[in-house]
Amino acid sequence: MKFTGTESYVATNDLKVAVNAAITLERPLLVKGEPGTGKTVLAIEIARALNAPLLTWHVKSTTKAQQGLYEYDAVSRLRDSQLGDERVKDIRNYIKKGKLWDAFTAPQRPVLLIDEIDKADIEFPNDLLLELDRMEFYVYETNETIKASQRPIIIITSNNEKELPDAFLRRCFFHYIRFPERETMEEIIEVHYPGVQKNLVRDALNVFYDIRETPGLKKKPSTSELLDWLKLLMAEDLPADALRTKDQGKLIPPLAGALLKNEQDVHLFERLAFIARRERN
Repeated sequence: MKFTGTESYVATNDLKVAVNAAITLERPLLVKGEPGTGKTVLAIEIARALNAPLLTWHVKSTTKAQQGLYEYDAVSRLRDSQLGDERVKDIRNYIKKGKLWDAFTAPQRPVLLIDEIDKADIEFPNDLLLELDRMEFYVYETNETIKASQRPIIIITSNNEKELPDAFLRRCFFHYIRFPERETMEEIIEVHYPGVQKNLVRDALNVFYDIRETPGLKKKPSTSELLDWLKLLMAEDLPADALRTKDQGKLIPPLAGALLKNEQDVHLFERLAFIARRERN
């Protein structure tokens, strides 16, 4: 079972090595990187490449580790008992299985995505240490142990919003997705927009990487935002020289709302344009 990328996902060699190492070691793959670099999509493409079912657990700030195992709805059981419902005789009717339970008991080895684990409380990763290590957990209400018949392929993503505990990191294989270099970005664009004009790609990438390298930028545009911008440029059918203006007073590119996502960065480029105009005059 080897991951070699897919026709719709450009995976660098070091990323392929990391994925296959995690599969071989049967450890979770912890993937970090800038937002928009394809961390979440990676799990989807691994499942597609290996023809494996995909289970997704999107973590929020209110998510608790227990929800990934199971939840017991005692309130519903109490209500049903008051109504004389026969379902109350079997406590299993009030246990909601979590994503880890589903992954442990899946008939085919699945890919489990735990997405944006750093959004949750700092104790969230610690609360999953035993389950991820032993691949089992105990259900107190039914007095049974749920144990994985085969270890799922677990992909955990993080945007580095907070540090993860060392004990959790020790149980993972780690990979940082570096921001794509120009050559890799051209491959990504070709995958999403086959046959796109080479001149448009060249000029758009010049503008895109210039923006990312601008000092003082609060939020650098991501790969997904570049793809959105290119889609808009193609839809508007802009002239070939629209991105190659020599006017230093026009530093903000057309349809910049796809790339600049906060007022601070827009104001930064407006100030740079103003300074350029003043120096020119």
